[in-house]
This record gives sequence, C-alpha cells and structure tokens, in this order.
Amino acid sequence: MPALSTSSGPEPGLYELLAALPSQLNPYVSRPEDNTFLLEMFGEKSLHSLVKIHECLQQYREHRPTPAQDRAGAMARDLSEDLQGKAANGEIQELVKLLSRPHVQGLLSVHDMVAQKNYEPELPPLPDDIDDDEDSVKIIRLVKNKEPLGATIKRDDETGAILVARIMRGGAADRSGLIHVGDELKEVNGIPVDDKKPEEIIRILAQSQGAITFKVIPAAKEDVPSREPKMFVRALFDYDPREDKAIPCKEAGLAFKKGCILQIMSQDDATWWQARYEGDTNPRAGLVPSKQFQERRFALQRPATPVPPQKTPTRRMSGFRRSFRLSRRNKKTNKSMYVCQKSELYDMADVPTYEEVAPYCRPSGARHRLVVFVGPSGVGLNELKRKLLISDPQHFSVTVPHTSRAKKNQESDGVEYHFVSKHLFEKDIQNNKLVEYGEYKGNYYGTTLDTVRAVLARNKVCLLDVQPHTLKHLRTAEFKPFVVFVMPPSVERLRESRRNGKVISNKDDHGTAKPFIEEDFEEMVSAAQVMESQYSHLFEQVIVNDDLTTAFGELRQALRKIETEKHWLPVSWTHS
Repeated sequence: MPALSTSSGPEPGLYELLAALPSQLNPYVSRPEDNTFLLEMFGEKSLHSLVKIHECLQQYREHRPTPAQDRAGAMARDLSEDLQGKAANGEIQELVKLLSRPHVQGLLSVHDMVAQKNYEPELPPLPDDIDDDEDSVKIIRLVKNKEPLGATIKRDDETGAILVARIMRGGAADRSGLIHVGDELKEVNGIPVDDKKPEEIIRILAQSQGAITFKVIPAAKEDVPSREPKMFVRALFDYDPREDKAIPCKEAGLAFKKGCILQIMSQDDATWWQARYEGDTNPRAGLVPSKQFQERRFALQRPATPVPPQKTPTRRMSGFRRSFRLSRRNKKTNKSMYVCQKSELYDMADVPTYEEVAPYCRPSGARHRLVVFVGPSGVGLNELKRKLLISDPQHFSVTVPHTSRAKKNQESDGVEYHFVSKHLFEKDIQNNKLVEYGEYKGNYYGTTLDTVRAVLARNKVCLLDVQPHTLKHLRTAEFKPFVVFVMPPSVERLRESRRNGKVISNKDDHGTAKPFIEEDFEEMVSAAQVMESQYSHLFEQVIVNDDLTTAFGELRQALRKIETEKHWLPVSWTHS
C-alpha cells in the first residue's frame, strides 16, 4: 500500500489516510490475524473506489465551475457593433466576420442558457392547506421517467383507505427510500384519492409526466423488508402477466419463458414474489406468481382423470446398445416390455413451477454429467449417439445391457450383453438396481445403474437413451443428467428427409430394417408432442432433427458448453 506522504503540500485526502492506516496501526496490533483483517479491509477495492468517488464529489463542491458571466451572446453583439466604426484592418474584419457566423452565435446562446440555469435540486413547497388536526403527513416528489414507479396499491377492506401494498425491489420507489409498505395514500398531484378505486389511481399515475407529488400518511410501523439471500430459480413454465387475471398490477408483472433463470428478490408476499432476470443490468424487480400459488393454480387446471401416456415405441440400436422396446409393427402381437418403477400417475402429480438452481462449472478431474437422450422412435437418437461415438471414442461411451437369455455362440459376455441368470436379474429388479428393464419372450433385458457408473468412472461421457418417465429417477446429484430431447420436424419435412430412410424393428431378436411409412411419421410427431407436454420441464436441450449434420453440430456445441462453461444445476446437485 502507498505510504503517507510527508512532503509539504496540500493535506492528505481520505484515500491516502486509509491506505496508510494499516502500517500506522501495525505497532499496536498484537495478533497476526488482526493485522491480516486490517490489511484486507483497507485494501478492499470497493472501499477505495467509494473513497475516490467521495473525494471527487468533495472537490466538485469546493471548486465547482461557475461561469465568468452569463451574457456572452450580448457581449459579442455589442463588440461587433463597436468594431464596425473602427479602422477596417484585416484582423478586425476577420473578428467581425467570425462573430457574425451562425454557429458561433448559437454556441454563445447555448452557453448563456446553461450559465443562467440553476441545476441545484429544489424541494417542493409544502402545501398551504394542511389540516392541523390531520395525522402527520409526508409530501414526496418523485421524478417519473419511462420506467414504472415500482409500487402497487390496494384498498383496505375495513377502513377503505388506499394503502401501499408492496414496493418493487430496485424500482424508483425503492431507490428513493421515501415510500414504504403500509403508507396511506391521500393525494396524487393534488388530486384526493379517498373516493377513487385503485385502478383509477393507476390511470392517473400512468398519465402523469415528470415529477409526481404524493401526499401520504406514514404507516404506524414501517415494515422493513427482509433482505433474503440471493435465490435463483429455473422457470419450468411460460408466464405472461398480461394474460393473468389474478395479478394485482399487470404493469408490474415480469414475463418469462420456460427455462429462464430468475433471481428471486423478495418472498415477503406468499402469493406474489418479486424477481428479475439473472444477469440483467436493470435492478428493478417484477411480480411473478409464487411457487405455492402457481402449484395451486396448476393443480386446479389439471384434468380429474389423467390422460394415459402414449406408449412410445423405440428401435434397437444396431451395433451399439439395444433399446429393447417394441416397434409399432410388433406391439399388437407382443406385450409392452418396459415397466416403470413408479406409476405414470405419480409422474403427473408433479407440478412444474420453479426449480431452485445454483451456478456450476465442472471441476477439473470431476466425473462428467450423464447425457440422456429422449425422443420418439425413428427420430434419430441412435444416429446422433453413433456420430458422437465415432467423433471421439475416447471421450464418449455407452453402457452394455444385461439379459437373462442364454448366450449365443458368436456372442461374448460383456460385449453384446452381460449375461446373468433370471434369478439374479429379478433380485436386481427388487433392489432397484436397474435404470429400465423389460421382458421379451420370457427373457429379461435392461440397463443397470452400475453399468452407467462404470462408464462415468472411466472419466467418459456416458450416453444413454431412456423412456421419459425414467428421467425423474436419474435426476440425482450422482448423475447430474443433461437431458437432450430430440424432436422430429413436421410431417411434411419427414416425408422429404426420410424418403430413403429405414426403421429397425425388433422381431425374434433380429433387427429388420423396413422403409418408413406414413403412419410412422404421424406417430413420431404425435409421440413427440405427448413427451413435450408431460416432460418438457425436465429437458435442458431441445434439438429438432431436421438435418442430421446440423443437429449433430448443435449437440456437440451444447455438450462442449456443459463441460467447460458455467451453467445452472438444481441446488441440491451442487451441495452434495
């Protein structure tokens, strides 16, 4: 730190004094930790910045510029007239010509206007008609710009008084520190509001320009808003305050889309939280429905009888991993293979509103996040996984499934499958050791959690595709799944892009490729819509597989970001 100057000159400023304090106090500090504390405190950059600002303002107050005179324009005109009668030499003629130019006259005119104007703030005069018997009042003047004032009002049901209901964090009213929750509003710009509805008062405020004067009776006990720690949430639904009939003030609402990260500024109101966009430079908060309020609304909107989920057929992943889910062509003659550990009613009982999140950046050497693919049959999950594996086989890998069927001559244990007995497979089912499992022609097939862990333990990215209802059981701090939902384009685009494509069906445990038919396209789009409507709040990346090369590039970019850049995860995953 710079030492205090001993040379003669002006007195040291506050900044120099603070910088010299640690060394000056050092002889009187006995404990090392105290000296460290002083060094850190007085060396804080923010403190130095504040002190510098203070000194600049102090210098401005002491040496603020004042105009030498405020009649420069008139003096120029008088000088021009006097010079007209003088001997006409070249310098005089040049000066007269210069002073007569319009832009010089305009500059001098602007100088005079600025010099004659008083820029010091002026307090509004107190009204002359204040009743001596009236409760103590505050006269508040706020200058309104394009932003809202940041306060909402309500009528008290018992007294009929117009009260300040809430102050929006970061808004004009909050920054002024003059208006508080519970204050009784008596007048706006001299207009009494006792007999007016809150909607009428809002219209008066909306039509007012410039300075707005409020006459308020302070609350008996001013509520000091609790300054809660920063809380960030990911929105799991779309919200538009203009379409919300319940919001107390539509203009104060904050619109957002599913997936937006919001910083919750206040939860003082159990029904309406105050929030702002994460990273937004605008400090003003807006109203959003609270988690509890939105959950109640969603619960009331949910149909009494849930719509059964559509069984989404999927195909074998030829050469890599078998999905074991029957294709549409086989589902009439074979029973559905996959059994969810939880019922679909349980899945639908979850009401997606907000999920508390925290920033996360993968530490060096930490396990990768599990990458989970979800999508309807034929959309191209296997092709995207195959391209990832080919692009970097040392970085990406897939699991080897388990089965209870007998090993064939050309098969090797741990390559095509892990071959286990039916008794052991059923024991793993009872112990919840499988991600998914199913039964086909009397044999079990499935993917165990341990095979996922084995891939992650080798410091590889594990690629897994599952039925969407399985996602909630994988969403743990251990796996931190990054869920990619692969959507098909329109049926028209499918007809064009899949004209020469084929779909692989499972029949007698042999993959048979057959051309797409119209029913495949319609079923693919319909299944994607069902998945999106029920599980979109669990998707972190949505890719439309219209063109495989473009979709793969988008996927690689997304995976690269979650491995190298800061992103948001459920707070429980980051605190484990």
